Amino acid sequence: MNIDLSGKTALITGSTQGIGFAIAKGLALSGAEVVINGRKQDAVDAAVTQLKHLLPSANVRGIAADAGTAEGCKAMVAALPRVDILVNNVGIYGPQDFFETDDDVWEKFFEVNVMSGVRLSRAYLEGMAKNGWGRVVFISSESALNIPADMIHYGFTKTSNLSISRGLAKRMAGTGVTVNAVLPGPTLSEGLQDMLKDEQQKSGEPIEKVAADFVMANRPTSIIQRAASMEEVANLVVYVVSPQASATTGAALRVDGGVVDSIA
Repeated sequence: MNIDLSGKTALITGSTQGIGFAIAKGLALSGAEVVINGRKQDAVDAAVTQLKHLLPSANVRGIAADAGTAEGCKAMVAALPRVDILVNNVGIYGPQDFFETDDDVWEKFFEVNVMSGVRLSRAYLEGMAKNGWGRVVFISSESALNIPADMIHYGFTKTSNLSISRGLAKRMAGTGVTVNAVLPGPTLSEGLQDMLKDEQQKSGEPIEKVAADFVMANRPTSIIQRAASMEEVANLVVYVVSPQASATTGAALRVDGGVVDSIA
């Protein structure tokens, strides 16, 4: 399968590192003009430089704006009025007991993980429909279905992503625009590597082995019995935004290594 996204402009929020950067790289490899986003200008500049170093022929630029605020989304749209592909990737997470999670935390998670995608989809979807082609992807999580007891506030936002993406897919029916959600499971991102750094140093094991042990201890239903790579997650996103995926919309697509114990 030859995925060709030449002539398409793709915005990936929260893409200076991690899964977002891997998605940006995958889209650039497929010929898309890639727009990297992050809150800080220096991080955006560094990510753009890194991607250009990895792919010298890549058409890539950056926008520094906080997608987790209404003002940041407005600034992003002003700098980039039209896109063909929108990947709502920006997100925050972190364990916290329900009884110790105050309103400010709930509101912060909702603004970043949910409203960022709502605002940007609202800004870009009508333009996609007028062009007769477009792709929107919400990066959800297996935690949307397998709500963590120690991160209820996070799981709630990821379930919200599923509701919004399904509803938007119906709203865009017949326009040539698809809207989907992608659900990663445990992924060997920089965040997970940082979290496991002390354990790795203590054990002397490769980070992949330490991560696999962590997955089996915390997500024992994993079928691949390891953390996915960021590229494995990005590969699914690249397919979902491709012309070849034109009949896939309103879907919750899992790349969770089989963590969610369901056949549906």
